[in-house]
Amino acid sequence: MLLAIEQGNTNSLFAIHDGHQWIAQWRSATEPTRTADEYVVWLSQLMEMHRLKLSFLSACVISSVVPQSIFNLRNLSRRYLHIEPLIVGENAEAGIEVRISKPSEVGSDRLVNALGALDLYPGPLIIVDSGTAITLDVIGRDGSFEGGVIAPGVHLSMEALHAAAAKLPRIALQKPSRVVGDDTVCAMQSGIFWGHVALIEGMIARIKTERKQTMTVVATGGVASLFHGVTDAIDHFDPDLTIRGLLAIYRRNAATAKQLSGPVENRSL
Repeated sequence: MLLAIEQGNTNSLFAIHDGHQWIAQWRSATEPTRTADEYVVWLSQLMEMHRLKLSFLSACVISSVVPQSIFNLRNLSRRYLHIEPLIVGENAEAGIEVRISKPSEVGSDRLVNALGALDLYPGPLIIVDSGTAITLDVIGRDGSFEGGVIAPGVHLSMEALHAAAAKLPRIALQKPSRVVGDDTVCAMQSGIFWGHVALIEGMIARIKTERKQTMTVVATGGVASLFHGVTDAIDHFDPDLTIRGLLAIYRRNAATAKQLSGPVENRSL
């Protein structure tokens, strides 16, 4: 079985694939100082609820945009799973051509998303990932990564309003019943929610105009579900984009990774 770990700035996803399908997924808040010992206590307890054991795991693939966390995630795999993990950007290649001026600056999460999207949707693509930041990445017709846009995410925007303006409260993120608010909280919720919808719609339109071509738009990320059904600019909402990309990276790299022990199908429940 494969343990796939995708770590963003805000949340981390742990998922298990049995060789045929994803059988369990869990999310936790990203804490860069969390140790391998703390990870294994948390993970083993959740696995036990699904009648799974750490000994069932035969491979591990990790994508993280938090460099200080990689040491502890690597130790989790080495110390408790007895597996040398595949880490995107270190000993695992995404296998996607990056056509920008500084390829090394592209976060592993954006390449993983690209692979996950290309597995189901033909290019050219715009991938919208709503998390700590909102990214809109452009994938060419031939599957190459061709650049993108990075903007503050909804949670960053809410925190910035609260932190910078003394009289603006901390609010919950939700879709407001109307655009024009009749009190401070409603006005803030409208500005955050509909402001980000407008940002996404506007950037998609500008990208398509600049590229002069029809493009499929795929949205993913923890906040993307809030925008489902409120805009026609997004063609597909796909919450499994990232883990599908991690599975693709594992399959591309596992054959040449001597540390991985055989096909995942050989480990049964």
